[in-house]
Amino acid sequence: MAGRLIDKTAIVVGAGQQPGETIGNGKAIAIVLAQEGAQVLCVDRELARAEETAAAIVKAGGRATSFQADIIVATQATNILTTAQERMGRVDILVNNVGIGIMGGDGPADVADEASYDRTMEVNLKGMWLTIKAAIPVMRKQNGGAIVNISSLEAVSGDSLLAYELSKAGVNRLSVAVAINNAKHGIRCNAVLPGLMDTPLAIVAVSTAIGSTPEEARRLLRSRVPLKNELGTGWDTAKAVLFLASDDARYITGVMLPVDGGMAARIG
Repeated sequence: MAGRLIDKTAIVVGAGQQPGETIGNGKAIAIVLAQEGAQVLCVDRELARAEETAAAIVKAGGRATSFQADIIVATQATNILTTAQERMGRVDILVNNVGIGIMGGDGPADVADEASYDRTMEVNLKGMWLTIKAAIPVMRKQNGGAIVNISSLEAVSGDSLLAYELSKAGVNRLSVAVAINNAKHGIRCNAVLPGLMDTPLAIVAVSTAIGSTPEEARRLLRSRVPLKNELGTGWDTAKAVLFLASDDARYITGVMLPVDGGMAARIG
C-alpha cells in the first residue's frame, strides 16, 4: 500500500551512503520513507553523504533536506530535533541507523582493545540514547511518535566481536526501556535486527577480515542464510523500518524484529 506516511515527518540519522556497489541501510530507509509520503531530514556526520541522499529523494519527486551532526555530542543530537522542528514543524518518526564496527580492534573478550570498545559503545549505544533523549520531549508534546532503532542479529547471536555485540544488545534493551516508559505518551519504540546484508559496510568489513574479494565474501555469507542462501539488502531493512514507523504498526511497541532470512529462527 503506497502513501503510508502521507503528512508524516521523519528524521533518519545515518542517512548517508558509504562507498560501495550496493545501497546501505540508511540511504535505503530515507528513500523508502520519502516514497511513502514522508518529509525526511537526512542526517549524517558527513554532510556530503546526507546531501547525496536528500538530492536523490528530491530528484525522484520526494521531500528531503540534509543536516550534519555527530550524535555522540549531546548538543548536536539536540540540534537535530531543533532543526527538524524548524524545517518540518513536527517530528513523527525518528530512525536511528548510526553504527560502527572496528575490525582489528574489536574481538573476543581476551582480544578486544579498550579504545575500540569505548569508541564502539559511544557511537552505537550512547549516540542512539542521546538522539532518543532529545526526541522524547518533542514527541510527548505531540502526544505520539515512532522511534525505530537499527540493531543487529549480532545482539543475540555473536561470539567474536565483544564491543559490537554488547553495543547492539544495549540497543535492544534501550528500545524496550524507551517503549515501556513512553507507551502512555503514545510513543512507540521498536528495533530492527538485520542479519547478513549485502550493504557496503558489511561486505567491506567481512572481505577485509577474511582477506578476500567482496564477491568471495558474499559467497561465504550466502551459505549461512537459511532462506534460499540469499543475502538481505538495504531495501529489506528499509521496508521493515517502514512498517514499524507507519500506523500499520500502531499497536506494536518494544519489539525486536529480525530481518535475517531465518537465521534467528535457526539460533532459537
